[in-house]
Amino acid sequence: MNPSKISEQDIATKLKDLAGWSIDHGNLHRAFEFKDFSQAFGFMTQVALAAESMGHHPDWSNAWNKVVIDLSTHSAGGLTSNDFELAGKIQKIFDHQK
Repeated sequence: MNPSKISEQDIATKLKDLAGWSIDHGNLHRAFEFKDFSQAFGFMTQVALAAESMGHHPDWSNAWNKVVIDLSTHSAGGLTSNDFELAGKIQKIFDHQK
């Protein structure tokens, strides 16, 4: 079953629980910075495993020690609870790497 798009009010409420995340061009967005490329790549590997287990994958980029992530549910045409669930998992992965 495809998740459905959530309301602007729900987005605003859920966003309050995600430190550092914002809405950018309709996507849930965050940039992460690490001490070096190896740490950034390790983070991406852990995120990839979490995303694969959900069947929900980020749009992201990496440049040396920086990883930029954008989340949205393309099939729903916007943000769904899956995006916020994955963002929460990403946040926990990041917090454990500090």
